Amino acid sequence: MKVTVWNEYRHEQQHEEVRNIYPDGIHQVLATALGEQGFDVKTATLDEPQHGLTDDVLNNTDVLLWWGHLAHDEVSDEIVEKVQKRVWEGMGLIVLHSAHFSKIFKKLMGTGCDLKWREAKEKERLWVVDPSHPIAQGIGEYIEIEEEEMYGEHFDIPAPDELVFISWFQGGEVFRSGATFKRGNGKIFYFRPGHETHPTYYNKQIQKVIGNAVKWATPTNRDYPVYGNAKPLEKLEGYKEE
Repeated sequence: MKVTVWNEYRHEQQHEEVRNIYPDGIHQVLATALGEQGFDVKTATLDEPQHGLTDDVLNNTDVLLWWGHLAHDEVSDEIVEKVQKRVWEGMGLIVLHSAHFSKIFKKLMGTGCDLKWREAKEKERLWVVDPSHPIAQGIGEYIEIEEEEMYGEHFDIPAPDELVFISWFQGGEVFRSGATFKRGNGKIFYFRPGHETHPTYYNKQIQKVIGNAVKWATPTNRDYPVYGNAKPLEKLEGYKEE
């Protein structure tokens, strides 16, 4: 299974606090964790040519992880269109934390994808609400994160196909933190934890959830549907081929 971890990679270069936590970038921490789980992993970042998402990279990616925050608007519309097409064709997409506002997620959701937020280093309990779901495999009743950024409802997304996790925050809010969607042949998982000023992606349980999500989002081995004008399978009197 071929996985590409895409990261904006701006906070780590511009902010010492973030650089101290993720000196080589969030993408490298995620790539290392997924590599240890047996995946074939590559990385790509915003400032690479074509944002590192060339046709060759996308065509050889089974599951794409996306983390962004500061520079959503700098992502090329052409690249967004290509990623959307690959999702329709079957590529899995894992959307992480502040990438809820990424062009690709909003395009695939068709909504504003806005929410409430607060940075107060709050405790988060990430509750498993679908214990039978493969993304929750090996996870207990909840994951407790000592400090995180708060995201709160209402989260302006379509009703998820499946809801796997709900978060509770110390300040009282709750949030749909793990939600799945299908678009075309592709599977999408939005996973909330991962603010850049907290070491969330070093958490082994968070890493396990992401690994589980990659397995779940793996493309189904089938041909892409054929669309457009179709010849009849049976003989039709009076039918003339266009």
